Formats: sequence, C-alpha cells, structure tokens
Amino acid sequence: MATKTKASASIRPLGDRVLVRRLEAEDKTAGGILLPESAKEKPKEGVIVAIGEGRTLDNGERSTFSVKKGNRILFTAYGGTEVKYDGQEYLIMREDDILGVIE
Repeated sequence: MATKTKASASIRPLGDRVLVRRLEAEDKTAGGILLPESAKEKPKEGVIVAIGEGRTLDNGERSTFSVKKGNRILFTAYGGTEVKYDGQEYLIMREDDILGVIE
C-alpha cells in the first residue's frame, strides 16, 4: 500500500514581484559587542527565492527582470510585505524596491 505524502507547496510571486528571504541580522558590532535581539536592526539584504512572470506592458508583452533567482540583493528599508509560510519568513516586493545586486 503506497502512502501519500503532502507535496511541498511554494509561493509563486505574481507580476513584477519577487520573493526574498531576508538574511540574518548580525550578532555582533564591528567592535565585537554582542547585540541582544531587541537591538538588532533588520537587515535590508536578502536572497531572491522566486520571481514572477514580469509586468504586463502596454503592448501585452511581459517585461523582463534585471534580477534572477539566487541573486543577493539590497532593498529599501520599508520595501515589501512580510509573509510567514511553512515556518519561514519571506518578503514579497516589487522589483522597484530592489536597490542593487551584491556581486
């Protein structure tokens, strides 16, 4: 008798949105001082987990992204919407909220 396993679902962003996993906050300052959780600033840096299909242009075609899955990015401080899914925290944001790619 075969057992059924729950297929793992994933989040697929729509339009010109990307799904980002925020990188962890630093535990220490540059001088070596340990920071408590309440003093840690949320990093404005993350890794792209998935991208949408692109914004629909006036002529009906889809725009292309200047970023791709796996890129490490910097984004605006208040960019994106925080989402918790399957025990993980993500951000869903528009490509416009991305400031740059870290190479």
